[in-house]
Amino acid sequence: MVTTVNIAEAKAKLSALIEAAERGEEIILARAGKPVARITKFAPDAPKRRPGILKEMGWVSEPTPYEAFEPDPADAAWIDEPLEPPEVKR
Repeated sequence: MVTTVNIAEAKAKLSALIEAAERGEEIILARAGKPVARITKFAPDAPKRRPGILKEMGWVSEPTPYEAFEPDPADAAWIDEPLEPPEVKR
């Protein structure tokens, strides 16, 4: 549920507004009827990435991660073709 509250009223009811945010409500703070800020429940940051987790999960190094992104030689013959300069009109 979204509740809009003017800043002057929010000063007087800050504790109640924080409790409402903890319950999952969203509070919009307004100045002269125009929204300027939002109070929501705090969400902790996502866990940090751990290097080497794929190895722990059983990642097999064949092919290595870099080789997996190499182009297939059968489909990439055009990569080595020289580029021709554009024709100049005189």
